[in-house]
Amino acid sequence: MLSVEQTEMLTRVGPGTPMGDLLRRYWTPILLQEELPEPDCPPVRVRIFCEDLVAFRDSEGRLGLVEELCAHRQTSLFFGRNEEGGLRCAYHGWKYDVAGNCIDMPTESPESNFKHKVKLISYEVRDGGGLIWAYLGPKEFMPPELPQFRFMDVPEEHRLHTKYLRECNFAQAIDGGIDSVHTNFLHAGLDRYRKTDAYKERIKDSTDLDLLYRTADDAPKFMTKRTDYGLLVGACRNLEAENKYYWRFNHFLMPFYSMTPRGGGGHAFVPIDDYNCWSFNLSSRVDRPYTEEERERQLAGVATDHDLAGGVNMHGGLVPGTYRTIRNRENDFLIDRKMQKEVNFTGLAGTGIQDSMAQVTMGAIANRTKEHLGVTDIAIIQARRLMLGQAIDLQEGIEPAEPHTPEAYSVVGVQFVEEKDVTFDECIERQRPRLYAALGS
Repeated sequence: MLSVEQTEMLTRVGPGTPMGDLLRRYWTPILLQEELPEPDCPPVRVRIFCEDLVAFRDSEGRLGLVEELCAHRQTSLFFGRNEEGGLRCAYHGWKYDVAGNCIDMPTESPESNFKHKVKLISYEVRDGGGLIWAYLGPKEFMPPELPQFRFMDVPEEHRLHTKYLRECNFAQAIDGGIDSVHTNFLHAGLDRYRKTDAYKERIKDSTDLDLLYRTADDAPKFMTKRTDYGLLVGACRNLEAENKYYWRFNHFLMPFYSMTPRGGGGHAFVPIDDYNCWSFNLSSRVDRPYTEEERERQLAGVATDHDLAGGVNMHGGLVPGTYRTIRNRENDFLIDRKMQKEVNFTGLAGTGIQDSMAQVTMGAIANRTKEHLGVTDIAIIQARRLMLGQAIDLQEGIEPAEPHTPEAYSVVGVQFVEEKDVTFDECIERQRPRLYAALGS
C-alpha cells in the first residue's frame, strides 16, 4: 500500500507537481494521427496533464499545439478557422501560427505592432508511428528523438491504433497493464477458468503457449529486472506435469506504457488530468497488413463468441463522435449476468471493457492506504517505486535517463517454456535475441 502523501505524488499530474514535471520530460502520444489527417483540417481539443490546449495542422502540414483560449478575450480556439497558415479565432479574427505567435490582428490598425507582443503558450509536436506526439517540458531537456517502439517503423496498413477514455487516474491503468495474473480471472472464459475437459480437448493441439499454459497455475511467481526503459517483468507458472515453467515477459516502459507478448505494441495510459486518462491501444503486425474485416471488427468493438469466452478484443466500441466507450460506468459497462453465468468470468465483452471496469470502479483516484498487496503484486510495487523515485530525483535536479534512450523502447514481450533450473537472469539472456530482435525477424 501507499501512504496518502505517496498517492498524492504518484497521481497528481498538473503543472508544478512532482509527477507532472517528470511526465513532461517525455515525448507523449496525445492524438491518433487520423485526428489531424491533413493540412487545414479542423482543430482538435487536447487536455493533457491538466492543461487545456488545441492542436491543429496548418496549410503546410506543420503541427501546432497551443493553449486553447485566445489571448484577446479568452474565447476557445477550437471553434476557430484553420486556414492560410494559421488558426484564426472565430470571435474577432486574431490569428496564430503553430508556434503560438499572433500573425494577424484585423481589429488593429495596419501600422500597429501590437500583434508582435502577443504569443500563446505552445509546445513541440511531431508525427510518428500513426500517432501525434507532444513534448511539454523545458526545451533544454527535450529528447531529440521519439521512443522507437516497433510500431514506429511498420507500414501504416500494418498498424491498428485506437484510444478511448478511461475514467480513472493513469496510475490505476498502469497497475492493470503490469499485472498479468488478473488475466486468469478477469479475462477468462468459464471453460478456461474451470479448466474443463472440453476446454483441454479444444486446446490440446494449439501452438499458442498462452492458451496451453496460462491457466496451469493461478499463483505465478513474479520477478522484475531494472532496464534502460523501465522494468522487465517476469511471471513463471508451474507446469507440474512437464516439470517446467511457463514464462511470460511483460514490460513496464517509463512513464506510462505496458507491453505483453500479445498485440505487437502495447498500451499507453496518458493522463488527461488527475481523474481521467487515455488508453491508447497500440497494435501492429510485422508479418502482414490487417485485413479490412479484422480492422472493421476491432474498431467497431464487435466480439465473436470466441472473443467473449476468451477475453480478447481490446478495442472497445465507441459512442459515435467521441472516444468514450459505449460500455461505461454509467451503464455498468452493460454487464450481462447470463453471459457471466454461462460464458465468461465477468459478463463483460472484451478485455478493454473488463480492464476499465476493474480500474474505474476503484474510484477516480484509488485509496491505496486500504490496499493489501500480495506476492503477485511485486511488479506493481516496483513500478510505483520507480516512478516515485524518478519524481523525487527530478525535484533534486537529477534528470531521468529513459527519455534519451529511444532505442531501448524497441523491445517486445515474449512467452516461452523453460526448465525449472534455469534462473530468471539466465532466461533473460537466452531470450535476449527475441526481446531485442531486429524488426521483421
